[in-house]
Amino acid sequence: MADCNQMDRLKEFLRYYDNCTIQEIPALYDGWSKDYNQDMDTLNYKVPKTVATLLREKISGNPDEVLVLDVACGTGKIAKQLFDLGFRKFVGVDGSKGMLEQAAKTGLYQELKLAMLGAEPLPAQKDMFDVVVIASALDNFCAPVSVIRELCGATKPGGLVCMARGDYAITSETIRYDKEFESERQLMEEEEGLWKLLDIKHLDSYMTDLQTNPVSKVVEERNITGNVYLYQKSTN
Repeated sequence: MADCNQMDRLKEFLRYYDNCTIQEIPALYDGWSKDYNQDMDTLNYKVPKTVATLLREKISGNPDEVLVLDVACGTGKIAKQLFDLGFRKFVGVDGSKGMLEQAAKTGLYQELKLAMLGAEPLPAQKDMFDVVVIASALDNFCAPVSVIRELCGATKPGGLVCMARGDYAITSETIRYDKEFESERQLMEEEEGLWKLLDIKHLDSYMTDLQTNPVSKVVEERNITGNVYLYQKSTN
């Protein structure tokens, strides 16, 4: 259970996050990196375990031979869950130096790369990875929708792309992003044949959200819902 100081700090951070610009995001995550794991545990963030379990179910053969590109890897929470299920080969990409420093401390990654998604090309060789995963970064704050083409491009033919997204507060920006995301992923499948959808897992509890009631000013907890999408890249 979180103490009052942690909850106050976390609420203040989340308020600032909701009002920052995309240019401020890397520095924001740099400052958050040392508290990130504890805070996400407090917010009941179980997405890494869900993603890892889904990927292990879909991978045939030995997971220790699977090369994973962990995009927006943060402190390495997904790599840790995958490691516990037998995966051993990880390359991580993130836009925050602080997050990459924490990821390096896990000792799980063979390579870690600094890159701002969208602003810079994804630093990954084409058709290289057996699995490409991104969790909770496909939103208007972190990564443009165009990034999903780069994820697909970095995946080997027949490889897997796993994307997790939460249903955050509804704004004009999130509505626009959601529409673009749905349109792009369907275009890539139905018209361009770049990949095919293997599974969508809906999560009733993606994570806990802390919202301040504008009338009472009391912080209220609610569950954010979300989805995990699993695609297989075309072999054509």
